[in-house]
Amino acid sequence: MNQTDMNETSIPLHSKSTLLKALAGALTLAAVIFVTIVLPAEFQSDPTGTGKLLGLTVLTAPPTALTDKVPAMPTTTQAKAGETQEDVATVIVPAHRGVEYKFTMNQYAQINYEWTSEGVPLHFDFHGEPKGDTTGYFLSYTLATADEMKGAMTVPFDGVHGWYWKNTSDQPVVVTLKTSGDYQVKGLIH
Repeated sequence: MNQTDMNETSIPLHSKSTLLKALAGALTLAAVIFVTIVLPAEFQSDPTGTGKLLGLTVLTAPPTALTDKVPAMPTTTQAKAGETQEDVATVIVPAHRGVEYKFTMNQYAQINYEWTSEGVPLHFDFHGEPKGDTTGYFLSYTLATADEMKGAMTVPFDGVHGWYWKNTSDQPVVVTLKTSGDYQVKGLIH
């Protein structure tokens, strides 16, 4: 192939006008996607109403809005102070979010627990926070990833004790938590 053949088959250059029109079109498309999809899905702002129509606003709904749809404590059997009680809680962990569910317990009180997350593994931290502590200190009892756990814990100090679950999947996950022991339900922590 000689030099003349190469010039005739080379790719044509676009004019500045064509490039500016393409840039303007790309910026317009990006703005439309941002307003109709990103804002509702990530920032809970839906100026056009498209996010609600597409079901995107549920992705950033506050945990209280999600848990209002499924009661946090559908069944509870309360007992007198110092006696064993049994509870079953249903907690929704939104996609790409985390929630905490806690119990107030006295030092050396015991809690028996069993939870499942519909076969979807969740990152979790079973931990306790001492009563009256203002430093943010907490003690982790179990830090892992699982879709279920069963056990018992005698807490080492007065305070709130419970779970932080984080859902890294693209769909909300329902955690069913069954407990028995000597505690007061604090519930979802916001």
